[in-house]
Amino acid sequence: MTNSSTDKLLTKKDLNKIVYYSLGCDFSWNYERQMHVPFTRMMYPVLRRLYKNDPVKMAHALERHMEFFNTNPQMVTFIAGVASAMEEENAKNPDFDESSINAVKVALMGPLAGVGDSIFLGTLRIIGIGIGTSLMMQGNWLGPLLYLLIYNIPAFIFRFQGVKIGYNMGTKFLQSINSSGLMAKIMLAASIVGMMVIGCMSKELVSTSLAIQIGSGDAATTLQSILDGIMPGILALGVTWLYYFLLKKNVNVILLLIITVIIGILGTLIGIF
Repeated sequence: MTNSSTDKLLTKKDLNKIVYYSLGCDFSWNYERQMHVPFTRMMYPVLRRLYKNDPVKMAHALERHMEFFNTNPQMVTFIAGVASAMEEENAKNPDFDESSINAVKVALMGPLAGVGDSIFLGTLRIIGIGIGTSLMMQGNWLGPLLYLLIYNIPAFIFRFQGVKIGYNMGTKFLQSINSSGLMAKIMLAASIVGMMVIGCMSKELVSTSLAIQIGSGDAATTLQSILDGIMPGILALGVTWLYYFLLKKNVNVILLLIITVIIGILGTLIGIF
């Protein structure tokens, strides 16, 4: 396999397009797959260049990136850069494992979301609001301007540099792991991390609580507390896998949403929830 800087298929212009389209990475957000449509739109210029002579691979790539994806908006360009390097290798190498692209995306999106939210939302945004608000309370028009600059200048710098770092690191990374045979181990590790991310997200995003009580008087306890004693979030995880099973059986998403609303209303009325 050859993948040196001299035979790269993507240009600086292609990578910059990822940055421009990343500004809309929260557009078309939904609860089923979250940022999948904006991420695919980000990747489209890259995919179009890499697979312009291979419509089958192009179709597979578009379908591949429509899988579930969610991360911090500022960190998304780094992941897109890594994904672009992997897509480039897939375009060059007929033996490349396409499933590794989504596996690496899933492995990166969770940790980078935590880092990005802490830096940009939890730190820079708070500093900008603090400085901007204090100036605005004094009637100084620089308040809102400073807030925008403090928050957005580092964010834009990282968007542009992140995609380059991710792409260059991804190219060298792929070169080394393919020559050493580490891809299988990385795939296993990425799958484990992906399952951990899904488990944590099911605990945080799926809200299910049972109000059913067992016993009477002071000795009464709720079924929910018993389940939490076994494993916190076990009910949310069970509901997640139930919906996953139904979706695999091609049950319509809209129908599932309607049934969920009906069960929620009736369950609350009769005291289950």
